[in-house]
Amino acid sequence: MDAERIYIPIQPEKLVALSRTTGAKVWTRDIESMWPPVVIADVLYVIASGQATFSLNGGFAANGFGAHSPGGYSLNAALTAEVVLTFIFLLIILRAADRRAPAGFALIAIGLGLTLIHLIGIPVTNLSVNPARSTGPALFVRGWALDQLWVFWIAPLFGALLAGFVYPALAEEPKEATRQHPHAASKLA
Repeated sequence: MDAERIYIPIQPEKLVALSRTTGAKVWTRDIESMWPPVVIADVLYVIASGQATFSLNGGFAANGFGAHSPGGYSLNAALTAEVVLTFIFLLIILRAADRRAPAGFALIAIGLGLTLIHLIGIPVTNLSVNPARSTGPALFVRGWALDQLWVFWIAPLFGALLAGFVYPALAEEPKEATRQHPHAASKLA
């Protein structure tokens, strides 16, 4: 493996590592990160299509905005929701995985955080926060879902990169006071 190259599947939680590695070349293993959601979507399709009234016209849980948003939200709302909710979710992951976090609670924090962002985001876009999750259903729905797929790649990637840059500043440990107030020593005595 080339020492200057980092292999990262396209998932927001993995891209945090990218944002922390300046100057590194990145090569993504698209197939590695894409096959699980496609297989899951395929299995769900087989199950759902077993019902006589099943139709892909309902969107098959594909992400969308405008007429394809569950709540009819605009492109601007979709971009904002995906960026902000991915950003928040990644901050939760980074904090829960921080060496200073209480041991044994990471999965609880991450699971509850994921639940919360989905409760907020599903009415807006069917919420992605993971480009691979958006791609699986879009491959079955085709048409509008593939046309709008770019939003559900760009927004989560941007939210993840933003979290990767912001978290170190938020998590920075306070520095010890290098200079005491002139009267502090006399009050201690």
